Amino acid sequence: MVDIIHKVGIRAPVSRVYDAVATTQGVAGWWSEETTGASEPGGRIDIAFRTPAGDMLGEMGMRVTRLAPDSEVRWRFESGPQEWIGTDAVFKLSRDGGHTIVLFSHLNWREQVEFMAHCSTKWATFMMSLKDFVETGKGRPAPHDVKIDNWN
Repeated sequence: MVDIIHKVGIRAPVSRVYDAVATTQGVAGWWSEETTGASEPGGRIDIAFRTPAGDMLGEMGMRVTRLAPDSEVRWRFESGPQEWIGTDAVFKLSRDGGHTIVLFSHLNWREQVEFMAHCSTKWATFMMSLKDFVETGKGRPAPHDVKIDNWN
């Protein structure tokens, strides 16, 4: 198994960062504007990605498997790109000085493939979007996200 891991420091209270990753409204502010579902343990969250013109790029669904207030959020991907099904996204939160530290992991990829490289870079751009969203109130969720290659 192979994992994607990113770390970002956000100048905000841990409770604000937690809300941004633990609620559908928060996720819509930094990952995809089209975020729906139930952000509760066992709930399902669905995400859609479109071009700025509205053309569908992809969809995915994940089950909320853990919500530990101000500490950890964990999702299990159930639908979407084949490589994502059965993988987990984990947001571990901690404080260090004036920062909330987000240690993000996308765990349990079956193999290291080109799509994983794309996703790793995209996750990095979305972690910066999360940082901006929490610190300034304005992230860059899809379809306004940073485009990195010919796949988006």
